[in-house]
Amino acid sequence: MTPRYPRPLRPGDRIGVTSPSSGVPDALRGRLDVAVADLEARGYEVTVGRCMDGSGHLSAPAAERAAELTAMLTDPEIRAVVPPWGGETGIDLLPLLDFAEIGRAEPAWVVGYSDVSGLLAPLTLLSGLPTVHGNNLMDTPYGPPEGLLSWLDIAEAPQGEPFTQTPPGRYRSGGWDDYARHPEVRDLTLDAAATWTRLDGTGDVDVTGRLIGGCVEILANLAGTPYLDTAELAPGEPLLVYVEACEDSAFSICRNLHGMRLAGFFDRAAAILVGRTRAPDSSTLTQHEAVLDALGPLGVPVVADVECGHVAPYLPLVNGARGRVEHTAARSAITQTLD
Repeated sequence: MTPRYPRPLRPGDRIGVTSPSSGVPDALRGRLDVAVADLEARGYEVTVGRCMDGSGHLSAPAAERAAELTAMLTDPEIRAVVPPWGGETGIDLLPLLDFAEIGRAEPAWVVGYSDVSGLLAPLTLLSGLPTVHGNNLMDTPYGPPEGLLSWLDIAEAPQGEPFTQTPPGRYRSGGWDDYARHPEVRDLTLDAAATWTRLDGTGDVDVTGRLIGGCVEILANLAGTPYLDTAELAPGEPLLVYVEACEDSAFSICRNLHGMRLAGFFDRAAAILVGRTRAPDSSTLTQHEAVLDALGPLGVPVVADVECGHVAPYLPLVNGARGRVEHTAARSAITQTLD
């Protein structure tokens, strides 16, 4: 299955906002308003759904969240769907979604990361939708640093024309901005030097394949199920698999990656991209060592500290897109083509 790309977003299109996992607490509604206003200032109409309650860890009962997400993804007037952010247990939506019905509808962009990555990969694999693992709605007011694109830039890009992103050489060493106190913050402070790191050895990397991946702590729970079966994703082509850790210890990440490998998720990988993380090392195992322990036996390049995870800046990757990863002493880049 090759993703069915929607036409590029353009001013006047409608974007749907729903929370398939966690909603927005009252104290953070100001940031939601800022993010919605920024989309409107860019020329888009925005529909905010009913499933937005942030008083608990879920925005609404599973049936309501599944119905609202499905309604947005099958509404020909809605050209993109973006959640405010991730959450904790959005996995409960998977058995309630009619992936065939979604796949028959006019394709729309679906955006997010973290807990939402447990919906993005299945939507690409089972419905053929292009899904963008990138910054969520609450992060959208941040302007991307030089070299990177926002998810909106990608959704607005002409189909079939390659676009290249290069790391800005900086990342954010601290935590999140306080949206309650500063809802209009747009300065994405990058205060530490950054480079990509090849974990499996030395030498240049230049590999192509179809992109698929997401957050380790989420995808590990889908390994070996139909929701993470890559067999029908561009059969005969290699894959570029990306993974990133949110918060689990190196021991947990190591076990999760071993399980994903044993379940066959990495069988077609021509290279592995690993997102930069602030997740803790364990007593005798670092996060880098955890990745290499689990994925080193694959015998493919493993490139770490890529900007595709929970550490800003956010490098969006399109599940199902044709990708090329280049990493040398002089240059690192990811090129994607929506074809």
